[in-house]
Amino acid sequence: MNINEYQNYHETKSHTSAEFPYNTYLCSIPLDFPGVPLHWHDEMELVVIKKGQGYVSVDFDKHLVHSGDIIMICPGCLHAIEQDASYKMEYENIIFKPELLSSGANDLCMLQYMKPLLDGTLPVEHFLTPAHEVFESLSNCIRQIDLVCADQTTGWQLAVKSALFYFFFLLISERQKKTVSISHNPKSLEKMKTVLKYVEEHYTEKLTIDDMAKLTFYSKSHFMKFFKVHMGTGFTEYLNDYRLAMAARLLKSSDESILMIAEESGFDNLSYFNRIFKRKYGVSPGSYRKS
Repeated sequence: MNINEYQNYHETKSHTSAEFPYNTYLCSIPLDFPGVPLHWHDEMELVVIKKGQGYVSVDFDKHLVHSGDIIMICPGCLHAIEQDASYKMEYENIIFKPELLSSGANDLCMLQYMKPLLDGTLPVEHFLTPAHEVFESLSNCIRQIDLVCADQTTGWQLAVKSALFYFFFLLISERQKKTVSISHNPKSLEKMKTVLKYVEEHYTEKLTIDDMAKLTFYSKSHFMKFFKVHMGTGFTEYLNDYRLAMAARLLKSSDESILMIAEESGFDNLSYFNRIFKRKYGVSPGSYRKS
């Protein structure tokens, strides 16, 4: 199971088609799943917090987010969503491919404004809160999108594109009034993407720190320090958390035995799996499934 399958665990109301590459759906943490592991994709994503609070990280920048906040995630940005202690959080995902806003190869709006924003050469804030100067207008754009997607009256796709264009106009025009700094190191981001993608594709296999050091062309000690600095945790702890998240998903969505789920999630020792699962989720795998 990869990250896309993990994200699609919950039931979604799809608006995506080849002609209109756009999708919006609601999620709840921890009701649907305990969190979304750090990952990235080629689509643009807007995360809109509807209720509660939790943590969202974008390119190693982690924020506590609250109801009403909007998080903009550009293509290729590393991002994750986590539960904040016992708090619940409901949020809306708006995901679309950048070409949705392009009129062709020579489209001035795409070349001069959207492309620089999407590839990071025109930096804007990722975390949009009520403190942002045009926050209310940005929120109105989201409300318009929600309304037309719910009704889907004839021509609703035009209204979605219109609202998205105005959303980015607000961000870009406001960006010209002040300086937005970029704190991440592009080389470090690419190295981390390599590691995380490898974990996503091979987490069911035996993975060691030596393997990751070779993958990044670092020494073992340098890799351990690199991973700890950027992720805030050791590689082994991260790998176990990723495997546990996948196991939790399978416990909710399949009837396979706990032993089989442990093995499919990368654990070759059932007692160890049971122990660290209970440590992370507060209940045994069997109790988690029943709940």
